[in-house]
Amino acid sequence: MTAAPDGWRPEREIELVAGTPAGGGQDRPARALLKVLETEGLIEVPVRLTNIAGRGGGNAWDYLAQHPGNPHVLAINSPTIITNRQLGVSLFDDTALTPLANLYTEYIAFLVRADSAIANGSGLLAQLQDPARLPIAMATAVGNTNHMALAQLTRHAGADPRLLNLHVFDSARYAAADVLQGRAAVAAITAISAAQELASGSLRALAVSAPARLPGLYAQTPTWVEQGVACDIGTWRGVIGARGIGAAQIAYWDHAFRAATASAAWHNELQRQYWTGTYADSSATRALLDRERQVLGGLLHELGLRP
Repeated sequence: MTAAPDGWRPEREIELVAGTPAGGGQDRPARALLKVLETEGLIEVPVRLTNIAGRGGGNAWDYLAQHPGNPHVLAINSPTIITNRQLGVSLFDDTALTPLANLYTEYIAFLVRADSAIANGSGLLAQLQDPARLPIAMATAVGNTNHMALAQLTRHAGADPRLLNLHVFDSARYAAADVLQGRAAVAAITAISAAQELASGSLRALAVSAPARLPGLYAQTPTWVEQGVACDIGTWRGVIGARGIGAAQIAYWDHAFRAATASAAWHNELQRQYWTGTYADSSATRALLDRERQVLGGLLHELGLRP
């Protein structure tokens, strides 16, 4: 363990809030981060995970907002903290809280049942020419990066993304189950969320939204860019605190998250979960979110998703 900065240290139990159920897109980084913080000896007080699902993380951030000035309550952060406000789902965004870190980016896999007649990415694009007839399962909220990726594909197919037939779930695991049970034809979910089904052969991957092919189970899955489609988009995950956290408290968390993401244990998690490490400290994360607010707002408007 490297020495923490002089000054503030946690005085009681830390609560980390995830805005999805167990196994969901915000739950997995929360569990991985808590494990590394504990096993690497980077935190000296107990830590616990609280799952508050709903509204793409919005319910969790509402809970966080009820603890102003409290550095002992943190939450996992993702792009829906920006898009929820832009879509009118939430009354506030990251500017009402305290961004503390960006951890990684994960990319979207497009999957069908093993027995699906959709053979490849071209087959999916052909189906998207009539998007209302193709039920698609996704997580965790309308207007998130999964939805944006689907909208980009639909536009490429020459159709209106506002006609997409979406089944939206609080967890990508539920979206995968929706396809397996035959209610949806396609799933658009984070890559790791389908690893179990890919390994068993019950789902097939048609494409990923990454800039380059992913390893392991996805090594033979082409990117959309390889297939001539400008769909290179991912979901970043970070940590955010309540508003009013002081400089000494931010410095403590900067140290803890920097050390955690530099550890071998964290890099093993990146590899295992098909994550791309994009760590940024509190200052750099605030700048990232300012840029993302403009980019995501433009995409929502361009794709007809923003009211």
